[in-house]
Amino acid sequence: ADLSGLDERLASVEFVLASDVDNPLTGPKGAPAVYGPQKGASPEDVAALDAALAHFAKVLEAAIGPKAAEYAASPGAGAAGGIGYGALILGARFRAGIEVMLDVLGFAPALERASLVITGEGSLDEQTLHGKAPAGVAAAARAAGREVVAVCGRLALPVEELGRAGIRRAYPLTSVEPDVEKCIADAGPILERVAEQIARDFLS
Repeated sequence: ADLSGLDERLASVEFVLASDVDNPLTGPKGAPAVYGPQKGASPEDVAALDAALAHFAKVLEAAIGPKAAEYAASPGAGAAGGIGYGALILGARFRAGIEVMLDVLGFAPALERASLVITGEGSLDEQTLHGKAPAGVAAAARAAGREVVAVCGRLALPVEELGRAGIRRAYPLTSVEPDVEKCIADAGPILERVAEQIARDFLS
């Protein structure tokens, strides 16, 4: 790999890799293994993609040395199918995307005025725990001593995992309407019913 053509001005630029996932480039938690199946990749495809990215990192060792492997194993390297790895190669500093967004949105001052924090995601699952917004919101709220509940379309985490993430309770739409298709079609009214339940449980 020849990186001599990189613009020399890059050396004076500060890059921040803001990502909502902390997966490495390859391996069991890498981009192909975790996100490939979501995009339709078969087990054979995943193996081929993982091998190709591992080979790419190996080739880069000739240009930048052992840091190529170090960056490949770093949090965020697997973001966007490996684009995070490219950013790290350019010297980017990894920050959880939710941390960046909370700073931009002024979450900390708003948190001071809150008695309850409500976060949410389409599916609360294992990926939620790896840098997704609800986990970041819950961590910030817990640090400030605020209770957190989550609203979701689908719940795939046990109560213990939710608790470790700082989420007191989750309210899946399917607890109100078991039919997923109806949840999608009538999300607004169902969310109103979920909000009423949260108000009864925590604000009454």
